[in-house]
Amino acid sequence: MLERTASELRDMLREAAGALDPFPFFMGSIAVRAIETEPGAAAKTDRGCVVVCSDGELYEYTYTVAMGGPFFEPSREEKLTELDLPCQDYIPYVYNALCEITRQILERQGRV
Repeated sequence: MLERTASELRDMLREAAGALDPFPFFMGSIAVRAIETEPGAAAKTDRGCVVVCSDGELYEYTYTVAMGGPFFEPSREEKLTELDLPCQDYIPYVYNALCEITRQILERQGRV
């Protein structure tokens, strides 16, 4: 039952993500388009920030800031790692992703 639910939610998320065009940039990034999907208390502390990208897939988003160069300017390296979560972890993230994507679509349509 959980696997079927997760599969149906995955399809819904892909469709919803495709409808949000353009997909927003994440937290001031100039390269990564994503939306945070953290489910609050259900979030695990053993992974970084979980986001959904325009392909409708969940990723762990991490970044590092390094100081260097002749002017000691900070450089930011961003990384997305696709997640393969068990159904019981996947479902809360997808639910939050669907809620946020829907909210943003409705907001753009002036319906929120």
